[in-house]
Amino acid sequence: MTAVQKAVFPGTLAGILFLVLFTNFLVGARQGFTLSPAGAVVQPARVFQSVTGAGEIRVEEQQAIPAAPASAPEVSDCAISPAFPQSIQQWCDKITLYASEYGLDPNLVASVMLQESGGNPNAYSKSGAVGLMQVMPRDGLAAKFQCINGPCFASRPSMEELYDPDFNIQYGARMLASLIARHGNVRDALKAYGPMDMGYRYADIVLAILEKYGQ
Repeated sequence: MTAVQKAVFPGTLAGILFLVLFTNFLVGARQGFTLSPAGAVVQPARVFQSVTGAGEIRVEEQQAIPAAPASAPEVSDCAISPAFPQSIQQWCDKITLYASEYGLDPNLVASVMLQESGGNPNAYSKSGAVGLMQVMPRDGLAAKFQCINGPCFASRPSMEELYDPDFNIQYGARMLASLIARHGNVRDALKAYGPMDMGYRYADIVLAILEKYGQ
């Protein structure tokens, strides 16, 4: 190797090394975001040339950015008082829906339900009333009740239908709204809704429940 070659070789080697390091730097800096197996977003590795100028490369540890949490499920507005027991609160969405549909105070619907079934969708009375709002069906024990023109509850839904909580609450709310429209006030409507042998005593029990829990 000549003297000239000996002088040029180190400079050429240093230049090649610099190009390799600089290329690695550009590739590392342009890396995009990736996803970790857990679904978190991972920042690209950051590459820095060592401050010593000796051509060292160090890679900064990757930092995981937690994935955005899943959107919380929408919570339906509950229009009944929180004072009602949990056995009634569990039906709040349906009470709110059908009370609004038929223009009723949802606390009144909740009060009738508390008195009638205590929130038990499988309630079945000794007279044959069914479900949460204790509606008399056309079949079962209720079929034995005879009126002048035949079975008193011939036009009512079946027991199977009334054991469906959604159907039962809707039917009971619609019936209560119809009685209020017919009688012109809540107390007389409740008297008509309740058992025939209780009269206004039933109405006053429900109104007392409404006063206690519905405020």
